[in-house]
Amino acid sequence: MADAVVVLDIDQRVVQWNRGAERLFGWTLTEVIGHPVPMVPDDRKAEYHAVLERVRVSRPISVTTRRIHRNGGLLDVRASFNRLTDVHGTMVGWVCVFHPHTLTPAESELEQLHLAERAHLVRRLTDMMTDISAGHDVEEILDRVVSGLTELTGADAGGFSLIEGDSLRLASVARLPRKLLGHRTELRRSLLGELLASGRKVLLASDESRPLQDLLWADLDGLRTVALCVCDVRGRPYGALYALYRRRRISHVELEMLELLAAHAGIALGNAMAYQETVRQRAHEHAIVEASANGIAVLDRWGRVRKWNRSAVELTGRERSEVVGRPPPFPSPTEQGRPLRHRMDNGRWLEILVTDIAGTEERVVDFRDITPAKELEEQKDLFLATAGHELRTPLTVVRGLSSTLTERWEQLSDEDRRCYLELIADRSERMARLVENLLLGVEAGKGQLPVRVRPCDVGEALRGVYAAFRPLAVEHELELRMPERLPPVLADPEATDVIVSQLVENALKYSPDGGTVTVAVEVAEDQVAIVVSDEGVGIDPVDSGRIFDRFVQGETGDRRRFGGFGLGLHIVQQLAEAQKGQITAHPNQPRGTRMRFTLRRFSGQRDGSGGRVESSARGDGAGSG
Repeated sequence: MADAVVVLDIDQRVVQWNRGAERLFGWTLTEVIGHPVPMVPDDRKAEYHAVLERVRVSRPISVTTRRIHRNGGLLDVRASFNRLTDVHGTMVGWVCVFHPHTLTPAESELEQLHLAERAHLVRRLTDMMTDISAGHDVEEILDRVVSGLTELTGADAGGFSLIEGDSLRLASVARLPRKLLGHRTELRRSLLGELLASGRKVLLASDESRPLQDLLWADLDGLRTVALCVCDVRGRPYGALYALYRRRRISHVELEMLELLAAHAGIALGNAMAYQETVRQRAHEHAIVEASANGIAVLDRWGRVRKWNRSAVELTGRERSEVVGRPPPFPSPTEQGRPLRHRMDNGRWLEILVTDIAGTEERVVDFRDITPAKELEEQKDLFLATAGHELRTPLTVVRGLSSTLTERWEQLSDEDRRCYLELIADRSERMARLVENLLLGVEAGKGQLPVRVRPCDVGEALRGVYAAFRPLAVEHELELRMPERLPPVLADPEATDVIVSQLVENALKYSPDGGTVTVAVEVAEDQVAIVVSDEGVGIDPVDSGRIFDRFVQGETGDRRRFGGFGLGLHIVQQLAEAQKGQITAHPNQPRGTRMRFTLRRFSGQRDGSGGRVESSARGDGAGSG
């Protein structure tokens, strides 16, 4: 044949391409065999799909259209399309015949009318999609698309079904009962499943070729034809647009408009999803920023604050209104990734990091409160200095006396030797107590103090402490006041001994001018309180809680002159809490400190009665009461 003849299989791939097609379009059979036709312009693909689908379910169609030559030029052609069937009448493809066409005046007038009508529909589609694309809600866009469908294609009703996994859900309808919304059906057995399996873009189903009564769309009275088109969003099938007709036949122009509408709807839906994803992402990021314990600020290219989260307000004391549009109230690091430490006017230490945002010239400033770490660092430095001082003094004495004994043993009298050895023993004991406190401080810091709580007699522990410290109270009067019979308590005797010993030792140490140190017992219904009071330098009420922190003793002004690591009361508190007890510090009247240590009573015993007072006289160790 002189005309160009192209034969397509059921998948719309070229299986025959005659010499007339080679001459007209420029491609050879070898180049196109097994592939989709290469000569359909992009703006004519919807028309091409519509014509093939219309021919598949109906009769031959002849149209005047345009095609592309291999060299890129456009050709005006007359194209005829017919079904290709086998000997049993089953459709196996299409036969397409093309020849160059110059329109006659009458044909030219009809073609101009056709082009004008098509141009009008395309303009209406463009206007419609401009309005639809202004929305950002997916459901709203679907409703607008389906509503516009009936106007653009002349359909009697329409709908949109979403692909959700292996099923379809009816998401929007026009001119159909709203009760149908939400209806689900199996994707594989649906018309859309058939369309997806075929690889085509549009599908026509009529009551001439298949029963429609079992379809959801049969709710439309007099339904004769269903036209549907795949709607792709971001390159993947998202759902299908359905046009429903009561009359039997629709033209390929209506099918073309359906595909164009579905394509534009896919773009609008993709934009809406991108917008919603951006909104969700921003909300997510905002929630993370607001929930962050770190202060976070975003600076513009000029270093002015654009964002200021809640933690930034808490850390700096500056509200958003005070900082937005101004530089932050602290310096920013000059290098990305290198932290800067800065002390605020409120005394809080901040560690500040910056990260540049590529492409925007903005900077994210992340800052956190390092005041506790800074204080601990200072406490550690002080502790090292204190430990060196406290250990060096007795160690110097031990080393000096040991050298003297070694070098001058023969020259020393027995009394001198004994005196030197007693001093060595005394300083060694002092160093042993210091090391023991250090070890207990480590265990207390880890929460691993060895405590075994059981019913016990707290009076026995108190008498033991009294007996141990009575000889040491040379400049003090040490008194023990407790009932003659005490109820048993739930405690660890060894831990309780350590607690009371530390409290008495502190009372003696912080009373350099002497005075009375009293250990008293108060019995209540559910607890027993041990109160150690002195008449020494006292305690500021502000420090009544801080003195139980590690190393705090070294920072308390005039108390520094008394030495020590500042671990004693921290250990005491940990030991008390390990026994479910409590210890508190209070100013004593008229002067001095009162430490109160409470233990739980053991409910299995009754309280005793009566009382006595034991004391040591100042200086001579004699008792008085």
